[in-house]
Amino acid sequence: MDNQLTENTVVRRQSAPRLEFEAAAIYEYPEHLRPFLSELPALPGVYVFHSESDTLPLYIGKSVNIRSRVLSHLRTPDEAAMLRQARRISWICTAGEMGALLLEARLIKEQQPLFNKRLRRNRQLCSLQLSEQKIEVVSARSVDFSHEPNLFGLFANRRAALQSLQNLADEQKLCYGLLGLEPVSRGRACFRFALKRCAGACCGQESPQAHFLRLQASLERLRVVCWPWKGAIALKESRPQMTQFHIINNWLWLGAVPSLDEAATLVRAPAGFDQDGYKILCKPLMSGQYEIIELNTDCRQS
Repeated sequence: MDNQLTENTVVRRQSAPRLEFEAAAIYEYPEHLRPFLSELPALPGVYVFHSESDTLPLYIGKSVNIRSRVLSHLRTPDEAAMLRQARRISWICTAGEMGALLLEARLIKEQQPLFNKRLRRNRQLCSLQLSEQKIEVVSARSVDFSHEPNLFGLFANRRAALQSLQNLADEQKLCYGLLGLEPVSRGRACFRFALKRCAGACCGQESPQAHFLRLQASLERLRVVCWPWKGAIALKESRPQMTQFHIINNWLWLGAVPSLDEAATLVRAPAGFDQDGYKILCKPLMSGQYEIIELNTDCRQS
Protein backbone atom coordinates (compact mmCIF):
# COMPACT_ATOMS: atom_id res chain seq x y z
CA MET A 1 0.00 0.00 0.00
CA ASP A 2 2.82 2.43 0.97
CA ASN A 3 4.70 1.57 -2.22
CA GLN A 4 1.59 2.27 -4.30
CA LEU A 5 1.06 5.64 -2.55
CA THR A 6 4.68 6.64 -3.16
CA GLU A 7 4.41 5.57 -6.79
CA ASN A 8 1.25 7.67 -7.32
CA THR A 9 2.87 10.69 -5.69
CA VAL A 10 5.89 10.43 -7.98
CA VAL A 11 3.65 10.19 -11.04
CA ARG A 12 1.73 13.32 -10.03
CA ARG A 13 4.92 15.28 -9.37
CA GLN A 14 6.36 14.28 -12.70
CA SER A 15 3.20 15.09 -14.66
CA ALA A 16 2.66 18.62 -13.29
CA PRO A 17 5.68 20.28 -14.99
CA ARG A 18 4.74 18.56 -18.23
CA LEU A 19 1.27 20.16 -18.17
CA GLU A 20 2.82 23.57 -17.54
CA PHE A 21 5.27 23.05 -20.40
CA GLU A 22 2.48 22.03 -22.78
CA ALA A 23 0.40 25.11 -21.92
CA ALA A 24 3.39 27.38 -22.52
CA ALA A 25 4.30 25.59 -25.75
CA ILE A 26 0.85 26.21 -27.23
CA TYR A 27 1.20 29.98 -26.80
CA GLU A 28 2.95 32.07 -29.42
CA TYR A 29 2.98 35.86 -29.47
CA PRO A 30 0.38 36.89 -32.09
CA GLU A 31 2.71 38.65 -34.52
CA HIS A 32 -0.10 38.88 -37.08
CA LEU A 33 -1.88 41.41 -34.83
CA ARG A 34 1.13 43.70 -34.40
CA PRO A 35 0.07 46.12 -37.21
CA PHE A 36 -2.99 47.13 -35.17
CA LEU A 37 -1.07 47.94 -31.97
CA SER A 38 0.42 51.30 -32.93
CA GLU A 39 -3.01 52.88 -33.35
CA LEU A 40 -4.55 51.60 -30.11
CA PRO A 41 -5.66 54.63 -28.03
CA ALA A 42 -4.81 54.99 -24.35
CA LEU A 43 -8.43 56.04 -23.76
CA PRO A 44 -11.60 54.51 -22.27
CA GLY A 45 -13.83 52.47 -24.52
CA VAL A 46 -14.63 49.09 -26.01
CA TYR A 47 -12.38 46.88 -28.14
CA VAL A 48 -13.21 43.91 -30.37
CA PHE A 49 -11.11 40.96 -31.52
CA HIS A 50 -12.43 39.88 -34.93
CA SER A 51 -12.05 36.55 -36.71
CA GLU A 52 -12.16 36.15 -40.48
CA SER A 53 -15.94 36.51 -40.19
CA ASP A 54 -17.18 40.08 -39.82
CA THR A 55 -20.50 38.89 -38.40
CA LEU A 56 -19.22 36.92 -35.39
CA PRO A 57 -16.63 38.65 -33.15
CA LEU A 58 -14.31 36.51 -31.06
CA TYR A 59 -14.20 38.71 -27.98
CA ILE A 60 -15.53 42.08 -26.84
CA GLY A 61 -13.99 43.86 -23.86
CA LYS A 62 -13.89 47.26 -22.19
CA SER A 63 -11.28 49.30 -20.34
CA VAL A 64 -10.45 52.78 -19.14
CA ASN A 65 -7.27 52.33 -21.21
CA ILE A 66 -7.89 50.36 -24.40
CA ARG A 67 -4.22 50.15 -25.37
CA SER A 68 -3.04 48.79 -22.03
CA ARG A 69 -5.84 46.23 -21.83
CA VAL A 70 -5.41 44.90 -25.38
CA LEU A 71 -1.64 44.54 -24.90
CA SER A 72 -2.28 42.50 -21.75
CA HIS A 73 -4.41 40.09 -23.82
CA LEU A 74 -1.54 39.57 -26.24
CA ARG A 75 0.78 38.51 -23.42
CA THR A 76 -1.61 35.99 -21.87
CA PRO A 77 -0.96 32.31 -22.74
CA ASP A 78 -4.42 31.30 -21.43
CA GLU A 79 -5.97 33.25 -24.32
CA ALA A 80 -3.89 31.52 -27.00
CA ALA A 81 -6.93 29.92 -28.69
CA MET A 82 -8.67 33.26 -29.13
CA LEU A 83 -5.51 35.04 -30.28
CA ARG A 84 -4.72 32.41 -32.92
CA GLN A 85 -8.14 32.96 -34.51
CA ALA A 86 -8.05 36.77 -34.31
CA ARG A 87 -7.38 38.59 -37.57
CA ARG A 88 -7.92 42.22 -36.63
CA ILE A 89 -8.75 44.51 -33.71
CA SER A 90 -11.24 47.39 -33.71
CA TRP A 91 -12.31 49.79 -30.98
CA ILE A 92 -14.82 52.48 -30.04
CA CYS A 93 -13.76 55.25 -27.66
CA THR A 94 -16.11 56.55 -24.96
CA ALA A 95 -16.08 59.55 -22.63
CA GLY A 96 -15.38 57.38 -19.61
CA GLU A 97 -15.79 54.10 -17.77
CA MET A 98 -19.59 54.27 -17.59
CA GLY A 99 -19.92 54.54 -21.36
CA ALA A 100 -17.51 51.64 -21.82
CA LEU A 101 -19.47 49.41 -19.42
CA LEU A 102 -22.80 50.17 -21.08
CA LEU A 103 -21.55 49.80 -24.64
CA GLU A 104 -19.75 46.54 -23.86
CA ALA A 105 -22.90 45.00 -22.33
CA ARG A 106 -25.00 46.02 -25.34
CA LEU A 107 -22.53 44.73 -27.94
CA ILE A 108 -22.04 41.40 -26.17
CA LYS A 109 -25.80 40.91 -25.99
CA GLU A 110 -26.31 41.87 -29.64
CA GLN A 111 -23.33 40.09 -31.21
CA GLN A 112 -22.78 37.08 -28.88
CA PRO A 113 -18.96 36.83 -29.24
CA LEU A 114 -17.46 33.35 -29.18
CA PHE A 115 -15.22 33.85 -26.14
CA ASN A 116 -17.50 36.05 -23.98
CA LYS A 117 -19.97 34.91 -21.38
CA ARG A 118 -23.33 35.01 -23.15
CA LEU A 119 -25.71 37.83 -22.17
CA ARG A 120 -29.34 37.41 -23.14
CA ARG A 121 -32.61 38.95 -22.05
CA ASN A 122 -33.85 36.73 -19.24
CA ARG A 123 -37.51 35.97 -19.87
CA GLN A 124 -37.84 34.09 -16.56
CA LEU A 125 -36.47 36.90 -14.36
CA CYS A 126 -38.03 36.81 -10.89
CA SER A 127 -37.92 38.72 -7.62
CA LEU A 128 -39.25 38.36 -4.07
CA GLN A 129 -42.06 40.77 -3.17
CA LEU A 130 -42.93 41.59 0.42
CA SER A 131 -46.45 42.81 1.17
CA GLU A 132 -49.01 42.53 3.99
CA GLN A 133 -46.67 40.40 6.10
CA LYS A 134 -46.25 37.79 3.37
CA ILE A 135 -43.63 37.13 0.75
CA GLU A 136 -44.09 35.72 -2.73
CA VAL A 137 -42.17 35.20 -5.96
CA VAL A 138 -43.15 37.55 -8.80
CA SER A 139 -42.10 37.52 -12.45
CA ALA A 140 -40.88 40.42 -14.59
CA ARG A 141 -43.43 39.29 -17.18
CA SER A 142 -46.29 40.28 -14.88
CA VAL A 143 -44.76 43.04 -12.74
CA ASP A 144 -42.84 46.16 -13.79
CA PHE A 145 -39.61 45.77 -11.82
CA SER A 146 -38.65 49.40 -12.57
CA HIS A 147 -41.57 50.82 -10.57
CA GLU A 148 -43.03 48.08 -8.36
CA PRO A 149 -42.16 48.71 -4.68
CA ASN A 150 -40.88 46.19 -2.15
CA LEU A 151 -39.04 43.90 -4.54
CA PHE A 152 -35.94 42.11 -3.26
CA GLY A 153 -33.30 40.38 -5.36
CA LEU A 154 -33.09 39.57 -9.06
CA PHE A 155 -33.12 35.84 -9.84
CA ALA A 156 -32.78 33.83 -13.03
CA ASN A 157 -36.02 31.92 -12.35
CA ARG A 158 -38.59 31.00 -9.70
CA ARG A 159 -36.52 28.12 -8.38
CA ALA A 160 -33.51 30.37 -7.77
CA ALA A 161 -35.70 32.89 -5.94
CA LEU A 162 -37.13 30.21 -3.63
CA GLN A 163 -33.65 28.81 -2.98
CA SER A 164 -32.44 32.27 -1.98
CA LEU A 165 -35.40 32.65 0.39
CA GLN A 166 -34.64 29.25 1.92
CA ASN A 167 -30.98 30.20 2.43
CA LEU A 168 -32.10 33.41 4.13
CA ALA A 169 -34.43 31.45 6.40
CA ASP A 170 -31.58 29.13 7.38
CA GLU A 171 -29.28 32.06 8.18
CA GLN A 172 -31.88 33.96 10.25
CA LYS A 173 -33.82 31.02 11.78
CA LEU A 174 -37.00 32.12 10.03
CA CYS A 175 -39.93 29.71 9.78
CA TYR A 176 -40.34 27.83 6.49
CA GLY A 177 -44.07 27.57 7.20
CA LEU A 178 -44.67 31.29 7.57
CA LEU A 179 -42.59 31.93 4.45
CA GLY A 180 -44.70 29.51 2.41
CA LEU A 181 -41.78 27.16 1.81
CA GLU A 182 -43.52 24.20 3.44
CA PRO A 183 -46.95 23.40 4.93
CA VAL A 184 -47.37 23.88 8.67
CA SER A 185 -50.28 23.24 11.05
CA ARG A 186 -51.51 26.36 12.83
CA GLY A 187 -50.21 26.59 16.37
CA ARG A 188 -47.95 23.56 16.03
CA ALA A 189 -44.18 23.74 15.96
CA CYS A 190 -42.52 22.95 12.66
CA PHE A 191 -39.86 20.26 12.33
CA ARG A 192 -37.05 22.83 12.12
CA PHE A 193 -38.08 24.31 15.51
CA ALA A 194 -37.24 20.97 17.15
CA LEU A 195 -33.82 21.15 15.49
CA LYS A 196 -33.37 24.74 16.79
CA ARG A 197 -33.29 26.04 13.22
CA CYS A 198 -36.52 28.07 13.59
CA ALA A 199 -37.08 30.76 16.25
CA GLY A 200 -40.64 29.54 16.82
CA ALA A 201 -42.97 31.94 15.02
CA CYS A 202 -45.00 28.85 14.06
CA CYS A 203 -45.77 27.91 17.68
CA GLY A 204 -45.95 31.19 19.59
CA GLN A 205 -42.33 31.40 20.69
CA GLU A 206 -41.97 34.45 18.44
CA SER A 207 -44.74 36.81 17.35
CA PRO A 208 -45.64 36.97 13.64
CA GLN A 209 -44.85 40.70 13.74
CA ALA A 210 -41.34 40.11 15.09
CA HIS A 211 -40.79 37.37 12.52
CA PHE A 212 -41.91 39.71 9.72
CA LEU A 213 -39.64 42.52 10.92
CA ARG A 214 -36.65 40.16 10.98
CA LEU A 215 -37.50 38.99 7.47
CA GLN A 216 -37.83 42.58 6.28
CA ALA A 217 -34.49 43.59 7.81
CA SER A 218 -32.64 40.62 6.33
CA LEU A 219 -34.06 41.31 2.85
CA GLU A 220 -33.10 44.98 2.82
CA ARG A 221 -29.66 44.40 1.30
CA LEU A 222 -31.40 42.84 -1.73
CA ARG A 223 -33.88 45.68 -2.32
CA VAL A 224 -34.53 46.51 -5.97
CA VAL A 225 -34.48 50.30 -6.31
CA CYS A 226 -37.47 51.78 -8.14
CA TRP A 227 -36.65 54.16 -11.00
CA PRO A 228 -36.66 57.48 -9.09
CA TRP A 229 -37.31 59.88 -11.98
CA LYS A 230 -40.55 60.69 -13.82
CA GLY A 231 -39.10 59.73 -17.19
CA ALA A 232 -35.85 59.64 -19.13
CA ILE A 233 -32.67 61.27 -17.88
CA ALA A 234 -29.30 62.21 -19.35
CA LEU A 235 -26.14 61.24 -17.49
CA LYS A 236 -23.22 63.50 -18.40
CA GLU A 237 -19.78 61.92 -18.74
CA SER A 238 -16.74 63.90 -19.90
CA ARG A 239 -13.01 63.75 -20.51
CA PRO A 240 -10.76 66.14 -22.43
CA GLN A 241 -11.97 66.38 -26.05
CA MET A 242 -15.08 64.23 -25.51
CA THR A 243 -18.45 64.58 -23.77
CA GLN A 244 -21.28 62.07 -23.87
CA PHE A 245 -24.83 62.29 -22.58
CA HIS A 246 -26.09 58.80 -21.76
CA ILE A 247 -29.86 58.66 -22.23
CA ILE A 248 -31.44 56.30 -19.69
CA ASN A 249 -35.04 55.39 -18.90
CA ASN A 250 -36.24 52.83 -16.34
CA TRP A 251 -32.65 51.54 -15.89
CA LEU A 252 -32.34 50.92 -19.64
CA TRP A 253 -29.47 52.60 -21.50
CA LEU A 254 -30.90 53.92 -24.75
CA GLY A 255 -27.57 55.15 -26.13
CA ALA A 256 -25.25 58.15 -25.98
CA VAL A 257 -25.27 61.50 -27.80
CA PRO A 258 -22.70 64.32 -27.90
CA SER A 259 -25.28 66.99 -26.99
CA LEU A 260 -28.70 67.20 -25.34
CA ASP A 261 -30.14 68.56 -28.58
CA GLU A 262 -29.89 65.02 -29.99
CA ALA A 263 -31.53 63.27 -27.03
CA ALA A 264 -34.88 63.09 -28.81
CA THR A 265 -33.43 60.64 -31.33
CA LEU A 266 -32.97 58.05 -28.56
CA VAL A 267 -35.79 58.49 -26.06
CA ARG A 268 -38.37 55.70 -26.15
CA ALA A 269 -40.33 53.58 -23.72
CA PRO A 270 -38.33 50.50 -22.62
CA ALA A 271 -39.78 47.16 -23.71
CA GLY A 272 -39.10 45.62 -20.30
CA PHE A 273 -36.82 45.60 -17.28
CA ASP A 274 -33.14 45.43 -18.23
CA GLN A 275 -31.29 43.46 -15.55
CA ASP A 276 -27.82 44.21 -16.93
CA GLY A 277 -28.56 47.93 -17.17
CA TYR A 278 -29.85 47.96 -13.60
CA LYS A 279 -26.72 46.27 -12.26
CA ILE A 280 -24.42 48.70 -14.08
CA LEU A 281 -26.39 51.90 -13.43
CA CYS A 282 -28.10 51.67 -10.06
CA LYS A 283 -25.20 52.31 -7.69
CA PRO A 284 -23.51 55.08 -9.75
CA LEU A 285 -26.81 56.90 -10.36
CA MET A 286 -27.92 56.73 -6.74
CA SER A 287 -24.50 57.74 -5.38
CA GLY A 288 -24.62 61.18 -6.99
CA GLN A 289 -21.19 60.87 -8.60
CA TYR A 290 -22.49 61.88 -12.04
CA GLU A 291 -24.34 64.96 -13.27
CA ILE A 292 -27.95 63.95 -13.98
CA ILE A 293 -30.28 65.98 -16.21
CA GLU A 294 -33.99 65.15 -16.18
CA LEU A 295 -35.59 65.24 -19.61
CA ASN A 296 -39.15 66.26 -20.46
CA THR A 297 -41.19 64.20 -22.89
CA ASP A 298 -39.97 66.51 -25.67
CA CYS A 299 -36.42 65.77 -24.44
CA ARG A 300 -35.65 69.28 -23.28
CA GLN A 301 -33.85 69.79 -19.98
CA SER A 302 -36.39 70.16 -17.18
